[in-house]
Amino acid sequence: MLKLTQKPKWWFVAQLIPVAGYLFTIGIYIEFVRCFGKIKFYQQALTAFAPFLYFIYIGFNKKDHFSQPVASAPPQGARKIIKEWADAAIFAVVAAVIIRTFFIEAYVIPSGSMEGTLLTNDYLFVSKMSYGARLPMRPLQLPLVHNTIPLIGGNSYSDAIKTPYQRLPGFGKVQRYDIVVFNVPHNDTVMADKPSNDYYAFVKRFGRAAVWNQSKIITRPVDKKENFIKRCMGLPGDKVEIRDGIVYINGIKGKIFPHQRIDYQIQAGPGFSLSPDYTDEHHIIYKGSNPQIGTVAEMEYETAMEVSKLPGVTDVRPFVESKGDIKGSGQSVFPQNTNFFPWNQDNYGPILIPRKGMTISLSSRNIAMYQRAIQVYEKNKFEVKDGKCFLNGKEANQYTFKMDYYWMMGDNRHNSEDSRFWGFVPEDHIVGKASFVWLSHGGNSDDESPDAYTIQPGMRWNRILRGVGTLEK
Repeated sequence: MLKLTQKPKWWFVAQLIPVAGYLFTIGIYIEFVRCFGKIKFYQQALTAFAPFLYFIYIGFNKKDHFSQPVASAPPQGARKIIKEWADAAIFAVVAAVIIRTFFIEAYVIPSGSMEGTLLTNDYLFVSKMSYGARLPMRPLQLPLVHNTIPLIGGNSYSDAIKTPYQRLPGFGKVQRYDIVVFNVPHNDTVMADKPSNDYYAFVKRFGRAAVWNQSKIITRPVDKKENFIKRCMGLPGDKVEIRDGIVYINGIKGKIFPHQRIDYQIQAGPGFSLSPDYTDEHHIIYKGSNPQIGTVAEMEYETAMEVSKLPGVTDVRPFVESKGDIKGSGQSVFPQNTNFFPWNQDNYGPILIPRKGMTISLSSRNIAMYQRAIQVYEKNKFEVKDGKCFLNGKEANQYTFKMDYYWMMGDNRHNSEDSRFWGFVPEDHIVGKASFVWLSHGGNSDDESPDAYTIQPGMRWNRILRGVGTLEK
């Protein structure tokens, strides 16, 4: 198309630039159809929103013929040329915003919480149509920007106009084991200099006064919170429990995915070891060893099954925190109440996920679990006085939920900040379903942990243009 329209070849590469790539792709298509005399607004709109269908129409329509590119057309006045380019640029931006808001949006995996299913620096498209596109809650905003103005900082949106949560009809609802992009629930209050960090965790660790003295604190609406990507392990109304690192849903063992990662304990005879080539090839991370526990290593489930069959290996099992142990991750798991819930990341629950229309009795135990959903997500005034619950000023002993909620977990179970640490994901936080990876390159994870999953830099050619479903197998 660039050759036929006599446009610079670098436009092709420019399509890989985040955000701006939308405009270059649409611009190439528009320049192409203009060579067939398609210069009217509705014709360019068809080109932007349904290019390949419109190309077929042009190709089979006998009255449309290719003519000289605009670039080689007779000279026009400078003012007219500038106006044409300005009109095309404005249209491209509008088209890109519509596509990004209602159809599909590009994301990049920033950290290792979904490894080894999805890797750091996987660039993927997320379908907004799968669950229905969510209408913007802050319509006044800079186009093609999420929540912060690039380079100069500051909010990219205005609170002058606020609209309630609404979602267009979609192809379906969130299904168990879907890989979902959503706005992380606890990101409603953030530290301006550390926007991706957990404000509530910092307050718990350092105290509210210290955090407020050191950082500017800002609040964000639902659709402007940071985006996370995890796997949906629990649907509304499900009872989720984790036993020794294995998820159980409604009492039944959940699906274990081949590339799901966790720490494993390897018991083997004297002199057993894995070669560096083997560990590099299978992305195994050693955690240590001693005669009592054997060797501890982080690896994928399918790798653990393979290691268990090696000569000299007698046992391979998940290496997890024991039930009731709150000294490790237990102090930080949701709902951060070890008196009622002595849980940790590997032995957790059971916990009942709220469903729209579900009614619960309010008790000291339930309050710890569901207060944030009732008070923050569903916007009620909720107070406890003298052991009694007051809802919007009236005494209450039960509550009926207004929304559906979900339980999200990363596939890299010991390196994932997920529902185990901040709780339920409300339906109004759901953005879309991970569809396919269009670009992937290697390099070290942004995760500062020494356990970060690392691979050699360079293009991962075997992942490009792969559906997410195929990467799970």
